[in-house]
Amino acid sequence: MDLVRHLECFVAVAEESHFGRAAARLGMAQPPLSQRVQRLERELGVRLFERTSRQVRITEAGTLLLAEAREVLSRTESFLAAARRVRDGETGLLRAALPPDLSGETVAALLADFGERHAGLELELHELSTAQQLDRLAAHDLDVGVVHHPCDVTGLELGPVLRRELGVLLPAGAAAAALAEVPLPALSGRDLILFPRAAAPALYDELLTTCARGGFTPAAVRHGQGASFVQGLVLSSGAVALCPRDAAPPGQRSGEGDVVWRPLTGGAPALRHSAAWPKGRGDAAVQAFAEAVTHALRTAAGAVPDAPARPLHLRPASEYWL
Repeated sequence: MDLVRHLECFVAVAEESHFGRAAARLGMAQPPLSQRVQRLERELGVRLFERTSRQVRITEAGTLLLAEAREVLSRTESFLAAARRVRDGETGLLRAALPPDLSGETVAALLADFGERHAGLELELHELSTAQQLDRLAAHDLDVGVVHHPCDVTGLELGPVLRRELGVLLPAGAAAAALAEVPLPALSGRDLILFPRAAAPALYDELLTTCARGGFTPAAVRHGQGASFVQGLVLSSGAVALCPRDAAPPGQRSGEGDVVWRPLTGGAPALRHSAAWPKGRGDAAVQAFAEAVTHALRTAAGAVPDAPARPLHLRPASEYWL
């Protein structure tokens, strides 16, 4: 039995004291209305109305139940309104994740944009690697994330793929630091600092392959992610690190300090990102987050739409490991 619809019929008849007027109010014929009221009476085991050929009068039992019926209908409408707000991304909880390499400015721009779109939505934001995001998306423990490509996107829907060119962090005293743009072969003989391979295996291998194609095969690969830790490795060991311009501190971009950032030339590697979410689960809130990600990457991080690239023949990471 459709209890809500039956209660609507009961309340309409009680308020109109007439089946014809109640049927017109509900936009239905009178016989089905009478049948619904009769079925409700059978289900409840209570007589709700006294019927004569001239009038309909609510019973004492019906009067006692009328307020409860109105309360149920009111709560139902409140529930449906809340469901519409959740559907439209106006309220609820969105579980989202970002990779560690996004700059503070980019994260702030993303959150400001998303907050303007959905001020009533609670955002639970995590900092996770691509591998961690893929695991959580598959388990439905995450609603949307921002992943690095290439990666396994089976079962996922994607936003636009955007590209951020990578530059290099190197000691200020290195000969290449005096150049406005650094060709990849100028880094030969130096160690390379990368994120741990487990965080994004396909991207890790792609970056090493691209460097090798451009003429830079690192003497060894070191692992680090935190900005201070990576800078310490650059300063202490003369290693270099790949970094997009927006993620480098302003002083490093301008050549100030002991570590400087320089753009790369000669087939330089890049980071490619997109928002990702499980197929069929892209509701209004997810779509709004994906749009905010795209806007923030383009405006705050200088990302551009990714052009189709020729396939890379990846070399095993073990070939670079010393």
